[in-house]
Amino acid sequence: MSTGPLIVLVGPMGSGKSTVGALLAERLGAPYRDTDADIVAAEGREISDIFVEDGEEHFRALERAAVRAAVAEHTGVLALGGGAVLDAGTRELLAGRPVVYLSMDVEEAVRRVGLNTARPLLAVNPRRQWRELMEARRHLYTEVARVVVATDDRTPEEVAEAVLDALELKK
Repeated sequence: MSTGPLIVLVGPMGSGKSTVGALLAERLGAPYRDTDADIVAAEGREISDIFVEDGEEHFRALERAAVRAAVAEHTGVLALGGGAVLDAGTRELLAGRPVVYLSMDVEEAVRRVGLNTARPLLAVNPRRQWRELMEARRHLYTEVARVVVATDDRTPEEVAEAVLDALELKK
C-alpha cells in the first residue's frame, strides 16, 4: 500500500509500543502518533476515566474511530492501544500493512508495568487478568502482524533495531 503508516505497532500494554514507536519515528525521520494519546486529547481525560465513567464499550467505539482516522491520515510510525485488535474492522484495516507485534511474556510485563498501575483492565488480580487478556488477544496480534518482535530482556533501542531489520527499512 502506498499510503498510510510506515509502521504500525501492536501488542499488549507495557510492550513498549510508545517508547519504541518514538525511537523508530526519530530514526526514520518520520512523525509518531499513538491512538491512545489521540483519544485522551480528544476526550480531555485519561483512558482509565473513560472506562470508569462510560464503560469499555464506549471506549472501544472511540478507539475504532481513532484507529480509522490514524490509518487514513498518518504516514509515520503509529502505535495502537493494546485492545485495538479486538475489533474485526480494525483487523481488516490493518491487512497488508507493515504491522509489527511487540510480544512479551507475563514476567516481562510484571517487570515493566508492575501490573499494579492505573490500567483499567488489570484492576483485580492483575497477573491472572494479564494472562487472560493475552490468551484472548495473542492470536489477533499474530493475525494482523507482518512480523513479531520479542521485547523480553531487550532495551527499547534493541527492539527498534529489530523492528527496522525485520521490516528491512533503511536506518
